[in-house]
Amino acid sequence: MKNILLPLWAFRYFILSSIRTEFRAKFVRSKLGGIWMILHPLAMVLVYALILSQLMTAKMPEVSTQYAYPIYILSGVIGWTLFSEILGRCLTIFIDNGNLLKKISFPKLALPLIVIGSALVNFVLFFITMFVVFGYLGHLPYHALTWLPLLVLITVALATGIGLLFGVLNVFMRDIGQFINVALQFWFWLTPIVYMLTIVPEKYHWLMMMNPMTGVVMGYHNVLLYDTAPDFQVLMYPSLFALISLLLAMIFLKKQVKKWQMYYE
Repeated sequence: MKNILLPLWAFRYFILSSIRTEFRAKFVRSKLGGIWMILHPLAMVLVYALILSQLMTAKMPEVSTQYAYPIYILSGVIGWTLFSEILGRCLTIFIDNGNLLKKISFPKLALPLIVIGSALVNFVLFFITMFVVFGYLGHLPYHALTWLPLLVLITVALATGIGLLFGVLNVFMRDIGQFINVALQFWFWLTPIVYMLTIVPEKYHWLMMMNPMTGVVMGYHNVLLYDTAPDFQVLMYPSLFALISLLLAMIFLKKQVKKWQMYYE
């Protein structure tokens, strides 16, 4: 662990400056800047809310506000957006930075840390905007917000572990990246973000719970919609899944690094 952390600490300024540069580069020629990053998920939520709001709100009698369904979607989308952004970028992290890897010697784990840092900046901006929307809708869940960092940690670990595992393979087999991007679209619909788990036949609940993002998204719903602590029994499986995927990613990356360096020589 010490051999991993010390090199990363030595390159902390490189990591921070890369996050800052990356964020600025995204919107350098855009007048609205980071607002576009927030408008995209909000537009998706608006579309679903306009089409399904009346139908789905009727299935949420435990939530008193008439805007229960838009709040439900926002609560899940914010977690999914963080997850999909990190996973998607980790898939191509070594390909996109091939030239940098050939020219500069630095710890390889600095690259996923830059991705995570950039995604967390986006998450914070989205969260602030979401809370403003919640306030406008008369819904301010603040009692259970202390549990949000735990959910973010699990989300980041899960996305990073899975993303790095397939990201290393994607250097040698580019079809993997395309396959995972397609799989993410199905993964979204297999996660109770747009719909409630209660509308799925009970005999399929165990299958839904095999998806680690189901428990995580349910945790976001508990904190941001119901203003209660997440169900820790439900979070045990995604937490374990995240830990195992991270450990496998580290082992796999260490074993593949020589082949990977040869590939870029």
